[in-house]
Amino acid sequence: MENSDHTILVGNSFPLSLIRRAVRIEPVSRESLLASVQGRRIVSFWGHANTLSAVRQCFGLDLTPSVERPVLGLSPDNLPMFDGQVFHECFILSPDYQKNFRPAIGLEVAQEDIVAWQVLRITWD
Repeated sequence: MENSDHTILVGNSFPLSLIRRAVRIEPVSRESLLASVQGRRIVSFWGHANTLSAVRQCFGLDLTPSVERPVLGLSPDNLPMFDGQVFHECFILSPDYQKNFRPAIGLEVAQEDIVAWQVLRITWD
């Protein structure tokens, strides 16, 4: 297992069933995320292809995962693990949609349906 000092884990949701030790979850700004990815390789476990183009348009980041339907796991220390790498930090980006909008299954979400993005930073002790 490799430590992730030079990589950053990013996804569109995080399964709460994988939280097995203390975490801190805090909302952060778009600018904070962009500063954090500077000079680091992004490891993406993005699970919804229909929002990839919209997130790319807003953040300027290609978050296409290296595999289709990526699956996170846990290290022996109960830290998130993906593709043999262990992480102490993860960013979750989720869209805020227009009021009463619900995306259709399997279809692209139009940029005008997304009014903002929420960025959460999860850290493990």
